[in-house]
Amino acid sequence: MTIKQELFAQAYIETGNASEAYKRAYNTQANANTISRKASQLLKHPEVIKLLAELKADARQRHKLTIDDILQELEDARQKALSAETPQCSAAVTATMSKAKLLGLDKQVIEHKGTLTPPIFHFTPVAPTKDEIKQAMKEFQEEY
Repeated sequence: MTIKQELFAQAYIETGNASEAYKRAYNTQANANTISRKASQLLKHPEVIKLLAELKADARQRHKLTIDDILQELEDARQKALSAETPQCSAAVTATMSKAKLLGLDKQVIEHKGTLTPPIFHFTPVAPTKDEIKQAMKEFQEEY
């Protein structure tokens, strides 16, 4: 693993943004598409994946934070938002959606039953009439 790959992983843990991490680690001013593509490649690199897992585990251990802790905090925030003098529905929905995301329940699943048959199109060629050909020839001659 290179030093820059390590810097990338550390910046990614800090920011949660692969493009920003890439810019910091590689000190580049490349265009956004290039940065995004290269950052995405790094996130798929086996050694970077391994280091990211280690860094995340270290952070969890350091903060003694579990998914249950986070879920409880989000539920507390949701309950406070709903029981406020003026209920804060938007905050409650955000807390609920954060819980769903944390648990991986925010993924939209589309179930296909049976086989999908692509549509069949039938095209009937239509030849121009003699008058249409004459008109087109006349327009062409006038133009040139």
